Amino acid sequence: MLKAVIIDDIEQARITLKKDLEVYTPDIEIIGEAGGVVEGVKLLRNLHPDVVFLDIQMQDGSGFDLLDLIQEINFRIIFITASDAHAIKAFRYAAIDYLLKPVDPDELKLAVQKLREKSSSENEKYKLLNESLKAGNKQTRLALHTQEKIHVVNIADIIRCESNVNYTEFHFVDGKKLMVTKTLKEFEDLLNDHGFFRVHQSHLINTAFLCEFIKTDGGSIRMENGHVIPVSTRKKSQVLDMIEKL
Repeated sequence: MLKAVIIDDIEQARITLKKDLEVYTPDIEIIGEAGGVVEGVKLLRNLHPDVVFLDIQMQDGSGFDLLDLIQEINFRIIFITASDAHAIKAFRYAAIDYLLKPVDPDELKLAVQKLREKSSSENEKYKLLNESLKAGNKQTRLALHTQEKIHVVNIADIIRCESNVNYTEFHFVDGKKLMVTKTLKEFEDLLNDHGFFRVHQSHLINTAFLCEFIKTDGGSIRMENGHVIPVSTRKKSQVLDMIEKL
């Protein structure tokens, strides 16, 4: 049984979430609730929940303000938010789960299921989340889930990404490789503001490491680490245009 706390300034939202948890996730026990940042901090200092369902925007501040007031985050967090594009992108950089209001029962069940699959200490991810929110498009780090652990990496150290069915293989400047449990499309959306370009259905490259365009055999790109990446016919004109602008 996981002990949980709900922090949301809308009473009806708390009531609805409690009912959904009772129906769809019976192994979650609600041990407390709060209607804002100040009340929530007091609650968390007195209780020791396993998980906190935390609203983003509240009348006396944000869920991130609350986390700044907690000395040590020794509980798991599932964020709950209205449609906030900036916050959602920050969640994705940090690989942190969130739920959109109104909460979908299937998404709620999936988020709770993921709680059992992760380590109890995720302070590095919450630190990265805070960094992402403040940095905007100047974000410098990314959280990557492999089968064994969560890696927080520097975006500038990524040479390229390659699709492997529903996984993505990352290649780094030090020769290290990581197989990550997300699709290439998800990382394309996150990295297109950081000089990355999709040159092929299976390949996303960091243009900072592009060495040359090879015109033969339909076109390909050589990277600084010696890897030769095919360029799709559909992407060829866009790739050439991109290279002209470098």
